[in-house]
Amino acid sequence: MGALDFLSDYFSVSVPKKKRKPMQTVEIKVKMDCDGCERRVRNSVSNMSGVKQVEVNRKQSRVTVTGYVDRNKVLKKVQSTGKRAEFWPYIQYNLVAYPYVAQAYDKKAPSGFVKITDQALPNPNAPDEKLTSLFSDDNPNACSIM
Repeated sequence: MGALDFLSDYFSVSVPKKKRKPMQTVEIKVKMDCDGCERRVRNSVSNMSGVKQVEVNRKQSRVTVTGYVDRNKVLKKVQSTGKRAEFWPYIQYNLVAYPYVAQAYDKKAPSGFVKITDQALPNPNAPDEKLTSLFSDDNPNACSIM
């Protein structure tokens, strides 16, 4: 064993690893009127580091970005194009327990979507919700009598 091997056991030079952002999907509502608007938004987001996929749906005014990105940075990047943008405020109506509550129903929403609100979601402590999920096929702890 040499002197360098002996000393290397006591001293180590390591570069701290950069923590990688988690893979996520960011959905943003952006009003786009023409092909130029769509192209400008797509190019601004696709040039960001960590972006894997960009989907633009002009009919729904929706931009979906998938990758290792921060959702606030994606929103600011889209807003830097001069377009008014916000996080996607809608959810599919079949995923909501009460889709036609006054606060959830929105005429501006694309077909098949309602606004995300607390009033549309069921109370988890409600007795009727507990009873319906007790014998559900989705519940792994459900009672199965055959």
